[in-house]
Amino acid sequence: MQNFTHIYEKLPYSKPFLFVDALHHIDENGVEGSYTFPEDSFFYAGHFKQRPVTPGVILTEVMAQIGVVCLGIFLLDATLTNDIGIAMTATQIDFFKPVFPTETVTVRSTKEYFRFYKLKCKIDMLNSRGELVCRGTISGMMKPNNHA
Repeated sequence: MQNFTHIYEKLPYSKPFLFVDALHHIDENGVEGSYTFPEDSFFYAGHFKQRPVTPGVILTEVMAQIGVVCLGIFLLDATLTNDIGIAMTATQIDFFKPVFPTETVTVRSTKEYFRFYKLKCKIDMLNSRGELVCRGTISGMMKPNNHA
C-alpha cells in the first residue's frame, strides 16, 4: 500500500479550499483520489436555494487538485521543496451529472504530457455509483520556487 503523506504535506491548500480527502493510487502516468463534499460547505449557501448543487467551478477545482497538483507533486518529488508555484493554464470540462452535498466523488487522471514544468492531464470524475459526473482536460504549470 502506498503512503501519500509526502504529497499531502506539500499541497498548497487548506480548509475550506482543500479538496483532497484520499489518494488511492499514483504513479508516473496518473493518479486516482477521492473527495466527499461536506453538507456545510460554504459554496452551497445560495447555490440553488431549495436543492444545493456543487458548482462546476468547484468540481473543476477538485479535478485540478487531485488530477494535476497531486500528480505534479509526485512527478517533481525528487527536486521539490514545500515551496511550489502552481498555476492552472487551461481547462476544458464537460459536465454530465450533478453532485449534491455529502456525495463522494472519485477522480481519475491520466498524464498526457509533462515537460518544461507544464502538466496536461485527461481527467474523469465519477460519483459513488460509478457514473461519469464530468470529464475533460486540465493543464497547469508546477515549478519548484527554489529553481530558476
